[in-house]
Amino acid sequence: PYEREGETRLLYGEYAQDDKPFVEQTTAVGHAVRAGYFYAAAADVAALTGNRDYLAALGRLWADVVGTKLYVTGGIGAAGAWEGYGPAYRLPNVSAYAETCANIATFLWNSRMLRLELDAKYADVMERILYNSVLSGISLSGDTFFYPNPLASFGQHERTPWFTCACCPPNVARVLASVPGYFYAAAADEVYVNLYAQGTGRMRVAGTEVELVQSTDYPWKGEVRIEVRPAKVAAFTLAVRIPGWALNRPVPSDLYAYPEAPQGAPSLKVNGQAVAVAPVKGYALVRREWRPGDVVELSLPMPARRVVAHEAVEEDRGRVAVERGPLVYCAEWPDNDGRVSNLVLADGSPLAVETRPDLLGGVVVITGEAEALSEKAGQVVSERRPLILVPYYAWANRGKGEMAVWLAREPSAARVAREPGLAAKAAVAASEKAVRPEAAKDQFEPDASDDEAGYMHWWPKKGTLEWLEYAFPAPVRVSSASVYWFDDTGGGECRVPASWRVLYKSGDAWLPVEAAGAYATTRDAWNTVEFAPVRTTALRLEVQLQKDWSAGVHEWTIK
Repeated sequence: PYEREGETRLLYGEYAQDDKPFVEQTTAVGHAVRAGYFYAAAADVAALTGNRDYLAALGRLWADVVGTKLYVTGGIGAAGAWEGYGPAYRLPNVSAYAETCANIATFLWNSRMLRLELDAKYADVMERILYNSVLSGISLSGDTFFYPNPLASFGQHERTPWFTCACCPPNVARVLASVPGYFYAAAADEVYVNLYAQGTGRMRVAGTEVELVQSTDYPWKGEVRIEVRPAKVAAFTLAVRIPGWALNRPVPSDLYAYPEAPQGAPSLKVNGQAVAVAPVKGYALVRREWRPGDVVELSLPMPARRVVAHEAVEEDRGRVAVERGPLVYCAEWPDNDGRVSNLVLADGSPLAVETRPDLLGGVVVITGEAEALSEKAGQVVSERRPLILVPYYAWANRGKGEMAVWLAREPSAARVAREPGLAAKAAVAASEKAVRPEAAKDQFEPDASDDEAGYMHWWPKKGTLEWLEYAFPAPVRVSSASVYWFDDTGGGECRVPASWRVLYKSGDAWLPVEAAGAYATTRDAWNTVEFAPVRTTALRLEVQLQKDWSAGVHEWTIK
């Protein structure tokens, strides 16, 4: 059974990963949460039985996910319609589903793969998910949550205390409580250090009890001190993970890359003596007789680094993300004059690092300079402006507003901040249960009808007569209205309407305008109607939804 918002239906096939036997599967499809748990269970079976066919299938599926379907934040699942994977390289930002539970399930799957193969590439994915798309699922106060974790917002996203389908809040709570169990792995005479944070780990290896004490400010700093405390002198291998991001590789695939040359290299010392860093499956192996008080020091350079996506990721062409160490950063409205979608971060523009103990519970921010594109007197102008980036996990803790992980690196990829038009002066109202009616005048001109930039809608209402209204503080003279319809054919249940018309308020009555032409319902275009001028205090769009379909509006402008 598939249950969402009170709806229950049976869905099998690709949605449930049962369209073919597991050992024949090559591509991750369907519901991303159940897939992550399914793959984790398959990895457990493979570990217990040694089934090579399972191992081969897991390898193929992992390569597909990490190579074509993983957000730079570690988020999983691009398609909200089925809470799951989309096609390869389809990674939209505003509509990114990246459900908190899917991110956790993928974290757990990678933890199994790590123990199966002892390859640090799985820990790289775990770390990216944990520090970014898991932590983003919970507020800094710990009492509000995200179900989806988008990579861009126009102000429509905010955490809530609970959900009708309340899987994410308890899932975040239990996985955060379990985090200490993922830091180390121990075999007969090997200890693997997988994650870094201040704390102590205890395990039995080489016939003795061993305590490892980490001292570090990771992820804010790249210096990690590990004191090794065996109960008695013992020979074993300490495998110290060298994160992929420190080896010039954001993720273990070609999905993302650093376009600039690395600054510095990881270094390792044992009792003050340098040890060569020659990673084997991502680990620096230190074999020796360990004595109580031996100290390993790992140094990981942490400059701010630009990231670009594979050319096949259409949404991120002409854009750049920024990360530092394991943390992905974003631009958020409170730090950048209220707007970020119009910012351009040019290649080569310097980036600096600054500690801000007073901000968001204490964070390291990345600062620089950006170009802000805006419209003035009908012309597009560019102004240099200070840029502040904050860790992605901490966004949406200061109210609703714009946010972007992927910033334009060239003007053509930015959204110009338009001058307020006549609609900006209006108060907005809409028929019952309309969602975000104010988005109809937010001046975010869409690229297409299925663009996830700000829009309003009437879903789940279908086939009904609805309305959207602008009320003005004083009478205005208008003679033109343009509508850009929201239509998510192929992904949702909104379509251009069956029909529409414009009404104006005359006294207490609503009267239709005298239109000079037809009311068009064209996708991916402005639908403009000219009419005999009217002087009024309010205008109304009357919208007849198609039978069995809902509808929405990206923008409604008037002149």
